[in-house]
Amino acid sequence: MASPVIVTVSWVFAWLVTLIALVSLGRGIAHLVRQFSQGQPDHTRMRPVGKRLWTMLSTIITHREFTHKPVVKVAHWFVMVSFPLLFLTLISGYAHLRDPRWSLPLIGTWAPWQWLVDIFAWAGLLAIIVLMVIRYRTGHRPEPLPADATLRKRTSRFFGSTRWQALFVEWVIVIVCGCVVVLRGLEAALVVADGGDASWWHYPLTGWIGSLVSSAAPSTLATVIVLVSLLKILVSMLWMIVIGVQTSMGVAWHRFLAIINLYARRNADGAKSLGPAAPMLVDGEPLTDLDRLDDLPDDVPLGVGTALDLTWKQRLDLYSCTECGRCQELCPAWNTEKPLSPKLLVLALRDHVESVSRVELTDMDVPEEIDPGEDKTLIEKGVLPSPHTSDVLHALSSSGATGPLGVRDTDGPLVPDVIDEGVLWDCTMCGACVDQCPVDIEHVDDILNLRRHRVLMESAFPRDLARPFRGMEKKGNPYNQSARKRLEWAKNLDFEVPVIGEDIESADDVEYVLWVGCAGAYDDRAKKTTAALAELLHTAGVTFGVLGSAESCTGDPARRAGNEILFQMLASAAIDTLNEAHARKIVVTCAHCFNTIAGEFPQLGGTFEVIHHTQLLNRLVRENRLTPLPPAPGEQHQTITYHDPCFLGRHNRIFEAPRDLLGSLPSVDMVEMPRNRERALCCGAGGARAWMEETRGTRIADNRMDEARESGAHVVATACPYCSQMLGSAHGEDMPEVKDVAVLLLEGVHRHRDAAGDDGTIT
Repeated sequence: MASPVIVTVSWVFAWLVTLIALVSLGRGIAHLVRQFSQGQPDHTRMRPVGKRLWTMLSTIITHREFTHKPVVKVAHWFVMVSFPLLFLTLISGYAHLRDPRWSLPLIGTWAPWQWLVDIFAWAGLLAIIVLMVIRYRTGHRPEPLPADATLRKRTSRFFGSTRWQALFVEWVIVIVCGCVVVLRGLEAALVVADGGDASWWHYPLTGWIGSLVSSAAPSTLATVIVLVSLLKILVSMLWMIVIGVQTSMGVAWHRFLAIINLYARRNADGAKSLGPAAPMLVDGEPLTDLDRLDDLPDDVPLGVGTALDLTWKQRLDLYSCTECGRCQELCPAWNTEKPLSPKLLVLALRDHVESVSRVELTDMDVPEEIDPGEDKTLIEKGVLPSPHTSDVLHALSSSGATGPLGVRDTDGPLVPDVIDEGVLWDCTMCGACVDQCPVDIEHVDDILNLRRHRVLMESAFPRDLARPFRGMEKKGNPYNQSARKRLEWAKNLDFEVPVIGEDIESADDVEYVLWVGCAGAYDDRAKKTTAALAELLHTAGVTFGVLGSAESCTGDPARRAGNEILFQMLASAAIDTLNEAHARKIVVTCAHCFNTIAGEFPQLGGTFEVIHHTQLLNRLVRENRLTPLPPAPGEQHQTITYHDPCFLGRHNRIFEAPRDLLGSLPSVDMVEMPRNRERALCCGAGGARAWMEETRGTRIADNRMDEARESGAHVVATACPYCSQMLGSAHGEDMPEVKDVAVLLLEGVHRHRDAAGDDGTIT
């Protein structure tokens, strides 16, 4: 028997602390429920139930969101699984306070259960140590990695994360798992002392611990079991107390909230919140009919202007953030010295929402690390650091990612009081943050809704956007050019390009409608791509027609800039034009047009079969309808790297078609930049940034072209006119040439044509 005094004291103390912990946790849960219930409705998030449940469970079990971090994936999986499994050992802990020999009914002495406990206790312990090492090494990295030489020095994805919270959670797991391992060994020793079976069959990974203390008296072993059980209980209850008080502690709460977040993700099939932008919500329903605007009360907000405008799902996003920084790690704005960090934006919104919900703010000491100088800006302005942690406060202040008064603790406009105006417009909407987030936080949608409110409710937007807005409204294109110039790209072709409605009656007479796009019609570099595609289609015998002056902007720049009403006007007009032309199959060169026509037009009732030109050209090459030849002897051997356009690759998962097409070009060596496919760096044009001057930090395009140059490539191939435009304007010495995939293919096809005899054979 254990010491009666120790047993009694431990029993009383454990249950007293447990009561406090349950009260604290209950208050925390009640607070979070109030927070989410105060959000605006969103009726798009709960059905279909079966599909969402399956997606949620499969995502959690497979940990597929960790694909690009395999070590973290395995370690986090074991920690996740060990948490509920070892919870039953916590129940055993209370029983052990009264009877150290107690075991769970039915399964307590069952060998398979004991194997599970041993395996996951050790696995959980080792896994959390691995994660702690990764956090330490990543968080203390002083210089960029050699492979990412173009990245700025603040490479740590944990910059701005709340360090004490992460360390607290990690050490709780270490201690609890360690207690379970030790308890298992002590139980084995006590079983042996009582003359029972403590073989490897029942204690496969912990029996050796029991052998180390086998000489101890049974009463001593029992007393130690009581004390270790008490430690396990106290640490577990301390965790519950802390998270109950600190409800913004995403690194702890995410193990519960992330489950709900994954269920309520935008796409029930589990696809990331990329591709088509989410429609603007009014009263929880998508606003896809502009006629509804006339029926809305004047005080109905459009977009998100204050914390009160956030939906319950948007609030859930804020509290689900684990502060892992994977979004920050790949953000093109953050990696080019701009203050925008998707993580810091989420944390600023979370802390603001948490602040305005509490009557009394808990003061916190300001650590010496943020003294002196600029890092104390927010404190000097009278903004209390609480409920912000000092880490978040420091990061927000030093990066300039907040409004003029820091993160306000009273209700007011989110922009600029919480989020700096410039930060809001630094985003390219490339989607890297969303793609990398393991709990499916919808950063891009949040930024888009903030922009919508600024543009639609306050008419506040960068001056640079005035001209493209006016051009789209008056002339149907952001270049502010006449519709009569939409066919100038075709004037040097040696064949006629049929215009639907003029040269041919409808699209029924051709295989494809070539959607030229605004860039393809007006930008000099993009015109070459359009002409190249037309010539390739003509050479392959593919019939196509264009809409000519009847074509107008899809509305993508307007939507991504927050001008949702202008987008819907343009999109509806384009849909009507396509329907009148009987367009069914459409080929496009612009990744943004592709995303809009294929993904966003259906929101307004326009459904078409859309193919990107790289997909179509790749198919034509595979069918031997287009045959490229290598350069002539003596001509330079080309090394090519491919830049993934964000709205083609990350947003629409088209990665291989352009690469397959480039791989079909003879005498071409393909090399990859360090950041490619899902992890590719943006060119800087998305999110309407193509129309805005980049005045802070390094130009994103310069950063990307530096990376291309270091790959050893002579040519950067891409598949979007905006990428060609931005990368082609990069500053620097010895920059690679930028060409569209269609232009490169046409060069090879021209060589084939020039080498062919009168009978078509190669001489």
